[in-house]
Amino acid sequence: MTFAPRTWVVGEVVTAALLNQEIRDQFNSFFGAWTTYTPTWTGSTTNPVINNGTLNGRYLKVGRTVHQVIDVTMGSTTTYGSGTYAFALAATAGSAVNQVGTAQAVGGGARYAGNILASPSAATAACYFPDSGLTPVSRLSTMSPTIPFTWASGYLMRACMTYEAAS
Repeated sequence: MTFAPRTWVVGEVVTAALLNQEIRDQFNSFFGAWTTYTPTWTGSTTNPVINNGTLNGRYLKVGRTVHQVIDVTMGSTTTYGSGTYAFALAATAGSAVNQVGTAQAVGGGARYAGNILASPSAATAACYFPDSGLTPVSRLSTMSPTIPFTWASGYLMRACMTYEAAS
């Protein structure tokens, strides 16, 4: 809800409606409910399809600061596509620097900690996890149908980040 503040003009009559819009509504947006959205999940070669799994996103935007969470739970009919994965951001990232957050992958008794990264001016972000097929395992690779493990029904991924939006 937050937006650029009004430029007041000398001699302008200040009304209750203007004060409500410029002060009360702006202030309330700092404490407002998060907005839900369904992020697009893509593969660099073939797109995955969530089918009976769940793919949810939510965010809170205050000025140009975006707090965002993406949750994916794989279903029994989820197809995993091919290539590396990307998820749509709630708002296009700013152009200054890479934006980094945290990610988790859980499934089959394994838990992996990783990162989510949005490049400058990007509309999508990619998750990076340790690749158990590489040595050393501490090297991060882009999330894919087999990274950090072979995805299956009931496995989940959560990514959280705070970033600067382009506008």
